[in-house]
Amino acid sequence: MLQRGIDLMTRPSSTNNRNQTIPPYPPLEKGGWGDLRVGRNIQKSLLEWFKKNGRDLPWRKTRDPYAIWVSEIMLQQTQVSTVIPYYQKFLKSFPTVRHLAKADLPKVLKVWEGLGYYSRARNLHRASQIVSNHFHGEIPDQLKDLLILPGIGRYTAGAILSIAFNKPAPILDGNVKRVLSRLFAIADPPARGQTEALLWHFSESLIPKGHAGSFNQGLMDLGAMTCAPKEPQCSKCPLRDLCKGRASGEPERYPSKRLRKAIPHRESVSAVIKKDGKVLLCQRPPKGLLGGLWEFPNWKSEGGKNRLRLRNRIRDGWGVGVDVKEPIGTFHQTFSHFKLTLQVFHCRHLNGKGKGRWVPVKNLPLLPMSRLHRRIANILERR
Repeated sequence: MLQRGIDLMTRPSSTNNRNQTIPPYPPLEKGGWGDLRVGRNIQKSLLEWFKKNGRDLPWRKTRDPYAIWVSEIMLQQTQVSTVIPYYQKFLKSFPTVRHLAKADLPKVLKVWEGLGYYSRARNLHRASQIVSNHFHGEIPDQLKDLLILPGIGRYTAGAILSIAFNKPAPILDGNVKRVLSRLFAIADPPARGQTEALLWHFSESLIPKGHAGSFNQGLMDLGAMTCAPKEPQCSKCPLRDLCKGRASGEPERYPSKRLRKAIPHRESVSAVIKKDGKVLLCQRPPKGLLGGLWEFPNWKSEGGKNRLRLRNRIRDGWGVGVDVKEPIGTFHQTFSHFKLTLQVFHCRHLNGKGKGRWVPVKNLPLLPMSRLHRRIANILERR
């Protein structure tokens, strides 16, 4: 059963009196609004607000489906301010889908370096090859075709269809979920199946004919700029008189938050092995966390005496004899599902060819690396 702070079929009031009686909406019809006036008021108010207050973003200066697709992939789990310079750099390097399809994956990963969630780059690259080979280099404008491309789910497909092609496709990212949950006072966490299905229904049924792109972007911006998770600016919201969350007096109750599990902490040890101006690197497997990136050899820490164990690990695992010298430093990075502390030691090569690749220190900037290992490389370049 869905929990709602105020029954779904009640009309919001423009006041904040929690005890006020709120007249009901007529029942929702399947696929549309029972009270078309309410839906039209939402559409009109949001479109007018977006026209005056929408964010000035580089991907909004084009209708190129490829550029819009790139922006939507980059914006997954990443803030707009972080994405902008990467978006501009990426399009300069790969201006069309065919340029991206013909590029080597290492080059794509290098341009993506620092943005994180590298599976997005790998999926984007693979999807560009599918578009180039099977869709004649044209981004599909049908939902079923977009959904077969790696890295594209229902939200991303909806964003591409509505923004690039102005097709009435719904969207439902974190910001939109929050806006709709407050607008209709839906308390259940949006990730629950029944609740999410209802939010998709609202998102789809609200799209105004001929204005899908502007309306969907208005929902995005309203959630990002006004209907914030904490301390929403209800007085500035164009939907304030229609919002049941505001009418309840406690808009922050919607949606309720799921309890997050504690993020585990991992400790590892790494070796910078030098020989004749070169360092030993290994490449991660093409799939999985940080797939395809280069890094310094590293292992899970076994507690104390890391320096003593490190020499044996390098000899047995890499076929190299070393003298473990002073520590270079301790580095920290937070991933989506764990936190990492990496203790790094300088090691002098004694014997053995070793596995992996010996790379001149001056060439380290040419290889794609994670943010943490790039920090280590930068230290070596400055020495």
